[in-house]
Formats: sequence, structure tokens, C-alpha cells
Amino acid sequence: MAEKRSFNKKPSVSGPIPANEYGKLPPQAPELEEAVLGAIMIEKDAYSLISEILKPECFYKIAHQRIFEAIMTLAMLQEPIDMHTVTEQLRKAGTIDEVGGPYYITLLTAKVSSAAHLEYHSRIIVQKFLARELIRISTEIQNKAFDDKSDVDDLMQEAEGMLFEVTQRNLKKDVTQIKPVIDEAIHRMQLAATKQGASGVPTGFHSLDKITSGWQKSDLIIIAARPAMGKTAFVLSMAKNMGVDYNSPVAIFSLEMSNVQLVNRLIMNVCELDGEKIKNGQLDPPEWAKFDKDIIELIDAPIFIDDTPSLSIFELRSKCRRLVKEHKIQCIIIDYLQLMNASGMNFGSREQEVSIISRSLKGLAKELDIPIIALSQLNRGVEGRTGLEGKRPQLSDLRESGAIEQDADMVCFIHRPEYYHLTEDNHGNSLVGIAEIIVAKHRNGATGDIQLKFKNTFAKFMNKDDFDKDSNPFSSDYQVISSKLNDAGTDFYGSGSVSNPSPANPFIRDGSREETPF
Repeated sequence: MAEKRSFNKKPSVSGPIPANEYGKLPPQAPELEEAVLGAIMIEKDAYSLISEILKPECFYKIAHQRIFEAIMTLAMLQEPIDMHTVTEQLRKAGTIDEVGGPYYITLLTAKVSSAAHLEYHSRIIVQKFLARELIRISTEIQNKAFDDKSDVDDLMQEAEGMLFEVTQRNLKKDVTQIKPVIDEAIHRMQLAATKQGASGVPTGFHSLDKITSGWQKSDLIIIAARPAMGKTAFVLSMAKNMGVDYNSPVAIFSLEMSNVQLVNRLIMNVCELDGEKIKNGQLDPPEWAKFDKDIIELIDAPIFIDDTPSLSIFELRSKCRRLVKEHKIQCIIIDYLQLMNASGMNFGSREQEVSIISRSLKGLAKELDIPIIALSQLNRGVEGRTGLEGKRPQLSDLRESGAIEQDADMVCFIHRPEYYHLTEDNHGNSLVGIAEIIVAKHRNGATGDIQLKFKNTFAKFMNKDDFDKDSNPFSSDYQVISSKLNDAGTDFYGSGSVSNPSPANPFIRDGSREETPF
């Protein structure tokens, strides 16, 4: 007779059930937690070795969290840390029974004999904690993703924010002995000497480069102004100088304008063509000839554009890392800071969110070791003041100024007196077409004011000496202008003159103009 099989009978297992056969345990290292806590209580200076590594929440067992909290309190009070003082502190906090009483504290110290490998053990505990945090976040997001009421876009931003918080918590850097730092400083000085004074990324504006020696690595530069002062025009002129004249790869993150709008502004700048004509394509034959000739230098320029709207800090960090790795980006421009967000995090006010953003931008500049330039709006305080000096921006005019002013290595203001119908300075000098770049804060150098020329028709900033030599490029025989931005003496409009320009152009066939690729 066949044996009757019972389907309710549990399979027999010899020995303990493996943890991964019928379930999963969260990542943890309780033995190491015990060893670390015991070592701290038996060696006088053990806590100082791991105080910047461990936090109470890093421990898996609640009892161990309470014990470490007691140890932290004793350290802050500058009291001795041993099994007796820790036990007494737990009694004061009312958590002595929660951890298992004095006997458990004694047991912890009996399990270790020294603080050897304390740091290594502490870092393993942190690794387990981070793994648990990732599991928690992914589980929470998974549960919400199954909920039909959840908005996917909001859920993605929430997930992004939670991952960003975990990343920020784990960004640590060890102390470095001074010798390798001195070697790096000397190396940079030697490189600067070969660049004839510009140790950083040159802007192409001579007076500004004299103050800054170019934008310096790991610096956060804030360029601020009221609306319509030309913030975007200034950084685009600068990006053109970097990419075209110095062949320095630069990335532009535009949160306000689309990539096509941004490129149209660059075409205006490089080709010196009216913006309306670029939009409607109504260029005269000489203008088409100039466009065909000048656009070539822009096409191959190492300028990269990202027009993602409402960009978050987490997205920016990922994109910048990839750009630096793949394209050797030397400078990052963000237009503009107040349009960014720190999605997924809860803030009491917009000022707190901007504070996180500016602090993160500074951290990113240090991490990537490149300058980051962020545009910023000014508040309306400028509009309420009168007179030539009253209209000049001040650090207190920065919107959400506390955090931005504190985190920035350099703060520059753009001021065009002509915008306020101020056409002469106190000495009777004309201010028409003049733009002042006010270096109001410079953590590693001097402050000062410089003057540039602003060509409103082309949304272009220029060195004053280049502008003074300018002439009409569309005449049949115009003067060749040598640009000071190029040591090789490349002509500003090319070499030679335009004579008898051909009405034909590559975008016109059979009497009709085809759409340009720009």
C-alpha cells in the first residue's frame, strides 16, 4: 500500500534554519557593534577615533543606540567614558533597563581586550546602516509605486531626495598631511606660470582675469543682477570666450531658456547678428555670408548645453560627474540658482531649500575640482534706492542672501547704469553702453570694479579696448580687427574683407529658404 503523504506536515530540517532560506534579515553586524561599544569603554581615547564616523542610528540594536547616545553625552560633557560612567548616564536618562541593565554593560567590556581595528569595525557598521537605509527607501518607494493614487513624478522626486540625503551623509574625506597639499600647490603655481598669469579658467575679459586669475578650481562663483541686466548674456559671452578662444570645455545648465533659444543667443554673440533676424531668417546676402563664415568656429566649440527644467541638485550632481568624466569639463554654468530645487526633502521655507542648494553646489565644486558659476536674482531693494551709487547692487540685495553669500567663494554683480537712465558718472564720463562687473566678495583675492562694453543689439559683453576698435562688418570693405582674446592674433571678424558677397547661401535652394539646422 502506498504511503499516504501529508501536505500539512512541515519538512524536517536538521540543525538551525539558514536565515536566507525562509526569510531575510536586514544587514547588520551585532557582534561588531558590541566590540566597538566595549572598546570605547575600556580605552580612554577610543571614542575620538570614531566620533566622526558613527552616529546612534548606525547601530542596528536599539539597546546599542541608547548606549552610544550615553557615550556621546559624556563626551560632550568632557566626562570619562567607562562602564561605570556609561551606566550612571543611562540611569539619568532612564534607559538603563531598556539596554539590559548594568550586567549588559559589564558584558560588553568583557568581550573585548583592546581597541584594535576600532575604525575598521566602525566603518563596517556604517556600511550595514547604509544598506539598511537603501532597503528602507526602496521598499517605501515600491509600496507607493503600487498605490494608484501616487503621482509618479512626485514619487520620482521623493525617491531622488531620499537617495540624495543618504549620499550626503556618506560624503566623508580624511585629513591629509600638509606635504602632498604643498606639492599640489607648487604644481598649480608652475602651471599658472606657463599660462602667463591665469592659473584658472580664463574668462576672456582681461580686467576680470587680472582680479581673479581666471575662475579657480573648486570655487563657487555667484553672478547676480536684477532682471534685464544681462546675466545670461554675460555668461554666454564668457562661455563663448572659454570654448571658442581658449578651447576650454564648458557646460551650461539652462533652467530658464530652451537649448535652441540659448544657441540663438550664442549665434547673435559670435556672428553679431540681430536677434529678430535670426528668429525670422530674414538676413541680407552680406549677413548670410558673415553667418556662414563665423558659425564655423561655434559648431566645433566644446560647449555643452542642458535645458532640463526645474533641475534638482541630485540630477545636477549625476550629470556633472558624467560630463567631467566623458568630456573633461573645466567649468559649469547654471542659469539660474533660484530655479533649482532640492526635491524630495521637506523644508520649512524656501530660504532653507536655497541654503541646501547653495551648500550642495559648493560641495560639488570641491568634489569635481572645477569652478561652478551660478546666476542669481537680486531682490527689489535696488529699485527703492536713488542716485548713481544707490543703484549699485550690494551683498544684502542677494535673494535668500544668508546662505548664498556665506557659501560663495566669489560674488559678482552686473550693473548697467544706462538701464536706470544714468548716462554720466560723477566725473562727467559717459556710461552709455557701459556694464560694470562688481566683485563684491572674493574669498581668496581682492575685490574691485571693472568696466566692460555691452552691445545690447547682440546681447554681447566685450572688453572695452576691443569695442573701441569695432567697426561695421557689413560694409564692402571693413577694417580687420585683431582680437586680444587670442594670443595668435586671430582676426575678430576673420581676415580680409567682404567684397561683392554672393547672394547664394547653403540654406537657399530654388529661390526658397530652407530651415537651418540651428
